[in-house]
Amino acid sequence: MKTVSLKIDDPIFRETEEIRSKTKKPRNRYINEALEFYNRHQRRLMIEKKLEKESETVRDESMSVLRDFEDIDYGD
Repeated sequence: MKTVSLKIDDPIFRETEEIRSKTKKPRNRYINEALEFYNRHQRRLMIEKKLEKESETVRDESMSVLRDFEDIDYGD
């Protein structure tokens, strides 16, 4: 386990402490869960971006193949 020192904006800290106290979670556990959640969210965004890029590539290639088939169908 690593030790990290960080600065948190006052409003975020106050809100975090309020929620954390209501859920009765230790600060360390709460922050670990928040980071884990945010990491999953960021990984998902990266995957979506990669899929979007790959979809564009496949779309362009598919359009090229479609044009080739149209040329064959119409005998051009």
